[in-house]
Amino acid sequence: MNNEHIDRPAVLAEVNAAFYRYEQALISNDIDVLDELFWHDARTVRYGATESLYGIDEIRDFRQRRPANGLERLLENTQITTFGEDMAVASTEFHRPGSNRRGRQMQTWVKLPCGWRIVAAHVSLLDAP
Repeated sequence: MNNEHIDRPAVLAEVNAAFYRYEQALISNDIDVLDELFWHDARTVRYGATESLYGIDEIRDFRQRRPANGLERLLENTQITTFGEDMAVASTEFHRPGSNRRGRQMQTWVKLPCGWRIVAAHVSLLDAP
């Protein structure tokens, strides 16, 4: 793939909108939007800080059981890169107020007939040095 297919402005704008919509839903615990933005398929994977989830059903179950408090966080070093018209990778670091841990998050986004969806995600936490 040559560079003219990477980070096309219109595609990048779409993915940025989806990414920040997801982020707002995450910190406000809007389970409907969180569910909407994941691919509804058994092949969807989400590796969390303490869990490995395989398929949309496990991801939905996790979201229903997750505590809804303490979700505020600040993003840093967010990088979104698009490849062609229908694939993107989003990477960011985050920290929560009052915590000395730094989180890392990566998502693979694919544009499906229903819109941009996360098909794979990974979240991890590091103790501050």
